[in-house]
Amino acid sequence: MPAVAVAYSCGRDSTALLHVTARAALGVPGMRVFALHVHHGLSPQADAWLAHAESTCREWAEQGLPVSLLSRRVSVRRDAGLSVEAEARWARHAALSDMAREAGLDLLLLAQHRRDQAETFLLQALRGGGVAGLASMPKDDWRDGVRWVRPWLDLPREAIEEHVARHGLRFVDDESNGDRRFARNRLRLDVWPALLAAFPEAEEALAQSAARVADALPALRAWQADALQRWGSQTEPGALNAVAWSTLPDGERRQVLLAWLGQHGVGGASWVERLSREVPRALAGQGCARWPELGVSLYRGVLRCVPEGETDGDEHGEAGRFALRPEVVLCIDRPGDWPVPGWRGCLRVEEVAQGGVEPVQLQAGVRACARSGGEGFQMGPGRPIRDLKRQFQSVGVPAWARSAPLFYAGESLVFVPGLGVDARFQAPAGALQWGLRWVPDA
Repeated sequence: MPAVAVAYSCGRDSTALLHVTARAALGVPGMRVFALHVHHGLSPQADAWLAHAESTCREWAEQGLPVSLLSRRVSVRRDAGLSVEAEARWARHAALSDMAREAGLDLLLLAQHRRDQAETFLLQALRGGGVAGLASMPKDDWRDGVRWVRPWLDLPREAIEEHVARHGLRFVDDESNGDRRFARNRLRLDVWPALLAAFPEAEEALAQSAARVADALPALRAWQADALQRWGSQTEPGALNAVAWSTLPDGERRQVLLAWLGQHGVGGASWVERLSREVPRALAGQGCARWPELGVSLYRGVLRCVPEGETDGDEHGEAGRFALRPEVVLCIDRPGDWPVPGWRGCLRVEEVAQGGVEPVQLQAGVRACARSGGEGFQMGPGRPIRDLKRQFQSVGVPAWARSAPLFYAGESLVFVPGLGVDARFQAPAGALQWGLRWVPDA
């Protein structure tokens, strides 16, 4: 059965969109419209708003409109490091996505209009936002398997007000819209009237600017993805070749760094500015540095983002740090990604032409475990067998990046992330062989 969801706060704009959508659905056989309402619990009126949503949907359904209500209560944390406004928005978006997916809906309509878009663009500019921020709200976007569509971003607010008045629609007013502690309210109540008085076309012009920036955003993201491929480390997935990166022009250097930090889910504009200055200085100095707040480190010309909780310790205590990690046995019978529970990553097995292991070595079971100390490893045929600490040092793997498990076939150490397959177990030339690679969780 065809169906569509509408984010329904009970305010004027979402009420109008729900009404328009429900009326349009009458012309599509079997079409259903689901109103998704999120109860934040922030306002003393929140229960009354939910009751209003229930009565409105029930009334419209009795009139023959194909509309049903789904609601979700959420808790807004006050200590998450975000403003209440931002935290409520995050919780609302998560609840809307969850409700849509649980109902089997992949299309969600939102009622933001041209004035909202213009305000968003101006707020982002006042906060020093970059391209992604100035692009403001996307008209059409996929998030977590749900398509979020804002059909009214080009529609003036007055058209919505006219529809509400013509059909006598009942809606609620959120008392927090008058609270000047929130930046959008200050802009809307104090700045916007003066701006329109001085520049009557400001709303349309600012919304157009947001649309033009949005047009450029896909090209920028494609360039960033290509740049991460070109300037990423050739030997360490997810790391950045800081030496090559530092030779880029300032603007390109910042854009690559912004994409790299975003790839790891850390940082922001202020960190991009800081690292753009400090990494080149470190390269010109001792060549190594750490930013523990982010889990970012620079060592031998490579910039790494180490997962939280794996950035402390020194070389002398590194084996003991992981002694409590579980021992895991993998029965590897084919190429692919083999998760290692408790280790935040997987062993990637793929067919290779050289430097791999014969499949029979792995099919009897591979044991993943922590270092215990004293393990020997041979880097290449004819080369000396040395302890892991010295082997790591020889190829430039810093102590804080030696957190992956060791992989054994029986009692023999076969594969060490950062070092590769032990030369004593590499398959002969021409033989079928599987390469091994450790892939940390994103």
